[in-house]
Amino acid sequence: MMKMMVLGALMLSAAAGYAQESRQDVSISGTGVFAPGVHGANPVALNPTKTGGVLASYRYMLTPHSALEVNYSYAQNSNKFSTSNEPVVRVHTLQQEFSAAYVYSRNYHNYNPFVEGGTGTMIFSPVRDNGTTILDSKRNTNIGALFGAGVAYEISPSFDIRAEYRGFLVKAPSFNDTYKTNRYFVVSTPSIGVAYHF
Repeated sequence: MMKMMVLGALMLSAAAGYAQESRQDVSISGTGVFAPGVHGANPVALNPTKTGGVLASYRYMLTPHSALEVNYSYAQNSNKFSTSNEPVVRVHTLQQEFSAAYVYSRNYHNYNPFVEGGTGTMIFSPVRDNGTTILDSKRNTNIGALFGAGVAYEISPSFDIRAEYRGFLVKAPSFNDTYKTNRYFVVSTPSIGVAYHF
């Protein structure tokens, strides 16, 4: 009987250790979305407006310091185009990011700094309302590179507050052939939110 109890205690201890090593988390964050103006050779100038958005992430820990993460972000802004011989035109844009990244983190008491890098797709979809003045605008689906760094502060074994700078290098949207810049820019999305570990 004593042997069975000892064996059971050892199995529970091993299971608890495995659960700690294979932690997962989901997080939801508010973001700022900032993209610089770009100028093409045509000449075409693009000036996106600044806006806010939402970021949702799922992270799976491979080791205590390494994880894989998938992300989805959503924002709306206005992309303003101008040329040398035409007035400014606008495209009210739904901007979505689907990405995957490798995350490396360290542990210092309750603070967990991390860096990440990966790839993904940014989709720029025109919204056909009075905020869009280009009638023949088309959706852009552009592949890009994700990079970022941040810190998580553990407030309990199940929750942490996560702050991060994220950058996404991607080709600037054009929406039609007239307003192509053929330029790349970095969409900066600083974020702060809450993560739940399970």
